[in-house]
Amino acid sequence: MVVGCGGFKFQNWAETYGSSPELYFQPTCVEEIKEILDLARQRSKRVKVVGAGHSPSNIACTDDFMIRMDKMNKIIKVDKEKMQVTVEAGILLTDLNEELTKCGLALSNLGAISDVAAAGVIGTGTHNTGIHHGILATQVVTLTMMTASGDIVECSESVNAEIFQAGRVHLGSLGVILSITFQCKPAFHLQEIQFSSTLQEVLDNLDTHLNSSEYFRFFWFPHTENVTIFYQDPTDKPPSSKPNWFWDCFVGYYLLEFVLWISTFLPRMVPWINHFFFRLLFTSRTERVGISYKVFNFDCLFKQHVQDWAIPIEKTKDALLQLKTWLERNPQAVAHFPVEVRFARGDDILLSPCYHRDSCYMNIIMYRPYGKDVPHQDYWLEYEAIMKKVGGRPHWAKAHTCTRKDFEKMYPGFNKFNSTREKLDPTGMFLNAYLEKVFY
Repeated sequence: MVVGCGGFKFQNWAETYGSSPELYFQPTCVEEIKEILDLARQRSKRVKVVGAGHSPSNIACTDDFMIRMDKMNKIIKVDKEKMQVTVEAGILLTDLNEELTKCGLALSNLGAISDVAAAGVIGTGTHNTGIHHGILATQVVTLTMMTASGDIVECSESVNAEIFQAGRVHLGSLGVILSITFQCKPAFHLQEIQFSSTLQEVLDNLDTHLNSSEYFRFFWFPHTENVTIFYQDPTDKPPSSKPNWFWDCFVGYYLLEFVLWISTFLPRMVPWINHFFFRLLFTSRTERVGISYKVFNFDCLFKQHVQDWAIPIEKTKDALLQLKTWLERNPQAVAHFPVEVRFARGDDILLSPCYHRDSCYMNIIMYRPYGKDVPHQDYWLEYEAIMKKVGGRPHWAKAHTCTRKDFEKMYPGFNKFNSTREKLDPTGMFLNAYLEKVFY
């Protein structure tokens, strides 16, 4: 019999949200999950499933029952002929990447970090970049979940297709994801070329950049014209990299965090900091070659507040210039580097921010040096206003101020998703405060 423990305190990686669930469970098998859901029904409790806790929002928080899937983290099957892998929902992508490499396989795209659980990655619409690549959930072939009633449902494009269309970006609201089958490709190396430019140049030649690299993205340094461009492309070259003395000796981490902390008392230092670190670290052209997942992933540095919205790709220039103009008119606003700009192909997943349109993601960051909060609300609200004005949709894992009225306008498939959710979870077992704002 599975036993839940009390007194557990959950906190996300950024230490911006947390909760104290009444009971905390770490099931090891499907039967134990069913026991937990049975107990929740008997006690009229809600259930929240959490992965690695990286979402910088309260999407995983609950005061009732919390299930952590970290002990259901095995690879169930590798089909080398179909190049597919079936995994338990709690497996970290860090472990999956290593095992796939041993089998000569790889995921075709990954986000910035791999210390995240498979079910959470797809459930929140995690993405990377590449206009010919969708969000990570587009690599899902089949899903198996347990619904609030304790029934097990398998879905794919040909089996329970309506649930599959909703389930790949599920928000943790449809049931407990048990297993996932991902479509893979042969293992590959990536060559990353990094070079500097200006914001105006990138925006004036965006189509050229998009067609010049399979995984193109760029960083814009707010309060400046400075941009760093990253081209990442498959290559047959062996792994190689040029060491970066600044980061490799950890001086960079300590110095940057200390300077950011000082700027919390002197916010007008931020434009200088953005200029300084761009000149120090990003003006030189650099190249490196590595195993795909090691190049896709990068260090998020320190605890941070994050917002990330997907907008129609044709609105990229308009949105960035609006944000730049606002910052120029409001020099007191603190805007840390970088604004990370990435791109993704449209899809047909009901709650995907890329639903039926190719998209540009604009990710803004506010670091929290030594855990200290920096005033960011004015910047956040203006950014959200711009994103809404150009037809944006927020990343589900990130904090935002949107409610059901917003989502009904943003997502043509919102009501269809909600109908599926209500059929699978008629009593709202898998809801929490975050999801109540989404659906009610």
